[in-house]
Amino acid sequence: MRVAMSTEQLPNSSISATIDFDADGVQHGFLQLPYSSDRSAWGSIMIPICQIKNGNGPTALLTGGNHGDEYEGPTSLLKLANSLDEKQVQGRVIIVPMTNQPAFEAGTRTSPIDAGNMNRAFPGQPYGTLTERIADYFNRTLVPLCDYALDIHSGGKTLDIIPFAAAHRLEDKTQEKRCMGGALLFGAPYTLLMVEMDATQLYDSAVESQGKVFVTTELRGGGTSTPATMAIADRGLRNFLKFTGIIEGSPDLPQATQLLEMEDDSCYHVSQDQGLLELKVTIGDHVTRGDLIASVHNRHRTGAPANHYYAGMNGIVLGRRHAPLTEIGDVIVVLASVVGGAKDYQI
Repeated sequence: MRVAMSTEQLPNSSISATIDFDADGVQHGFLQLPYSSDRSAWGSIMIPICQIKNGNGPTALLTGGNHGDEYEGPTSLLKLANSLDEKQVQGRVIIVPMTNQPAFEAGTRTSPIDAGNMNRAFPGQPYGTLTERIADYFNRTLVPLCDYALDIHSGGKTLDIIPFAAAHRLEDKTQEKRCMGGALLFGAPYTLLMVEMDATQLYDSAVESQGKVFVTTELRGGGTSTPATMAIADRGLRNFLKFTGIIEGSPDLPQATQLLEMEDDSCYHVSQDQGLLELKVTIGDHVTRGDLIASVHNRHRTGAPANHYYAGMNGIVLGRRHAPLTEIGDVIVVLASVVGGAKDYQI
């Protein structure tokens, strides 16, 4: 049975919610996106959503599954949706464990329906592809409801990344400081002030452009999860809600976080060759500018010399390509600078 939403909806969205965003209590439902296919002429994509609300207070929007082969977010958010009680909450928590539901079901980074990368689809289009329609609903309906947003990522099948929480370099330094405060209190082993290769169509940028506090993560990769990464995600979700003030208590910070930063997109080391990748470093290694970090071997013939790649800066190996088969344009190693104390960001 569909529940009419009492929060006024913007026109021209084909997505509807089966929960009432204004109602107190715990609600489990769906974002329903009609999708006519060979399998079901009058079918719909049903994206699970949960809301826990208790009176007035801030709203946190918690998401995972932006890419369908990243599993810490969906797993931890499903657990939180099944355990968080309205009596523990002052305000509202909206949980969408699998944002790109078709990609999640297929176990792929992008949607099998339209090849859409959810994190390259914002601000979306109400009459666009299915991925663009989901992005549009988030951009025009869910994000305006929230004060704080946390989007949990990992490296998926093609990347391995040290476990970090991150905020972005922003023109508004007050907003940047608030976002970094949330990233630090997430409690990951590393906290990163981040620069994206291209931020123009990210969910992150869409949230930040609306003035919200936004935190993202990368929690290893390889298309799987581990007990260690799940522990970081589970603890970090509740830490983030404590940071927002929606649940009471002090964040659980079992270890000091190492603060890292990226100055610009030169931190991304990009392959100019097609071949077989041999990495000379692993995540967490410290490197000096000029160090050999990778070689790419010709995979089509013997007798061809390898092409070598060197660190363009001093720093730490933030991430690496997980899949050895490499094409021209693939990022093979990402570096970040190690910086001092994080006290300037504590709020």
